[in-house]
Amino acid sequence: MDAMKLIIATRRSRLALWQAEHVMKLLKARHPGLEVDLLPLSTRGDELLDQRLDKVGGKGLFVKELENALADGRAQLAVHSMKDLPAELPEGFSIAAILEREDPRDAFVSARFASLKEMPKASVVGTSSLRRAAQILERYPHLEAKLLRGNVETRLAKLDRGEYDAVILAVAGLVRLGLGQRIRARLDPEDSLPAPGQGALGIECLASRKDVVELLAPLAHAGVTACVRAERAVSRAFGGSCTIPLGAFAELEGNRLRLRALVAAADGRRVARADVAGDARQPEALGELAAEDLRRQGALEILK
Repeated sequence: MDAMKLIIATRRSRLALWQAEHVMKLLKARHPGLEVDLLPLSTRGDELLDQRLDKVGGKGLFVKELENALADGRAQLAVHSMKDLPAELPEGFSIAAILEREDPRDAFVSARFASLKEMPKASVVGTSSLRRAAQILERYPHLEAKLLRGNVETRLAKLDRGEYDAVILAVAGLVRLGLGQRIRARLDPEDSLPAPGQGALGIECLASRKDVVELLAPLAHAGVTACVRAERAVSRAFGGSCTIPLGAFAELEGNRLRLRALVAAADGRRVARADVAGDARQPEALGELAAEDLRRQGALEILK
C-alpha cells in the first residue's frame, strides 16, 4: 500500500480526544510510517447540555457530525465509545474494529458517602442515563435521581459545587482521564448493569473503504467484539437508542458467552431481567434470545 494518510474524526471533549489519540498511537505502532491526524468536531450532543438526550434525539447526536466527515472525505475513520453508538448504523457505514475493553462497570463518585447504601433519604444522585437512574430507584426508592449532562470534568465540577450528593459515571471514562482516584466504589453488574458496549472503543469507517478496514483489522479484540455484538443485539431488538432504560453485559467464559440484560421503567418500579448463555460464535443470536426472554416478561409494556 502506498503511503497513506488517515484522518480520525473525533468529538472535542477531553475523553473523546484521549480515545482518538489512543487509536492514533495503536495505528502508528502497528503500521510504521503511517501518517495519522485528528479532526476535532463539535457535535449537537455536546451543544445541548441542558436537555435529556432521550428528549432531543438520543445517541445519534454525538455521531452525526463525525459520520458526515467520513461521508464527505474529510476523515477516513471515527473513534467512538461503543456505549454512545446507536445500535443501527446508517447505510454505508461499518464498525471496522472493536478494541480491548476498559473496566465496563459504573462508578459511584461522592465526597460525602462511600456507597449508595449509605445515602440518607432525599439525597440527590446525578446521572445522564435513564438506565442508571432506573436501577438506583429500584433499589433505593428513597433517593432522588437528577439529570446530569456535560463532559466528565463538568459533571465532577457540579458534584464538587454541592449540586449533587453523588454522581454515577462510567469507570472507563474516569480511568482513561487519570481520574480513577475519584471513584469511591465500582458498582457490581448485579447492582448496576452496564450499558451495551460500555468501556469498549469502536472504530467506524465507510464500508466501501476496504483499504481502511484492512488497516484497522489488527486492532480488533475478538473476545470483546463477541461480547459487544451480543450486548448491542439486545439494544437493537428494542429500537437501539439511549431513550430507554436498558442494560446489557456479556462475559466470555471459554467459548461460551454469558449475557445479562434488563429493561426497566424509568422510575425503577418494574424491571425485567434476562440471564442467558450460548456459543460465543453466535453473539447476535444470544442477544436475540435475551431480548425474547425480556419480552416474555413484559418488557414492551414496561417501556410504554
